[in-house]
Amino acid sequence: MASRSTQILEAAARVIARRGVRGLRVEELAAEAGVSTGLIYYHFKDRTGILRHTLEFINDRAERYTRTQDPDAEPLTPREELDQVLLLELQDTPEVRENSSAWGELRASAVFDPVLREDLARATLVWVQEVAGLLGQVRPMAPAATLAASAERLTALLEGLSMRWLSGGLAIDHARTLLREAVEVELARLDRP
Repeated sequence: MASRSTQILEAAARVIARRGVRGLRVEELAAEAGVSTGLIYYHFKDRTGILRHTLEFINDRAERYTRTQDPDAEPLTPREELDQVLLLELQDTPEVRENSSAWGELRASAVFDPVLREDLARATLVWVQEVAGLLGQVRPMAPAATLAASAERLTALLEGLSMRWLSGGLAIDHARTLLREAVEVELARLDRP
């Protein structure tokens, strides 16, 4: 059974995905999580604490579903690992839909919330660095600044594709094809002197 704080964070991700950050009310969160509002304040102190911890929670959950591999399977090549980490962000599963929707809502709210903006900037930087590291494993001779720029473009594209897919503006198969093509373009760009 999940800990109470995990239970609250799972509920917070659902509420944010469904109603947005502005629609997150502690009373509704408590009802969704099946706990008291006092317990939420005990674990997270205030609304900002809830948002910060929810952001960490959805990042950790994304890390799990993009890095999961059958322990009996052959190890992935660096290129396969890069593809997996990016493409598994475009899965039609409730967990990915919820995570991506909550991330998008947190991103949109950060426009008006400096504290959330800083937290999202840090989380995005970690994601970009992770993708740059994967690109560097595929193209080890590429300069660090070039890898970072490629990772920035790919993660920004992935966010946009995800939002278009989730909002019905793009079929998931097409979004995945566009992302695969973008990875090819970025890798070819990294091959240039």
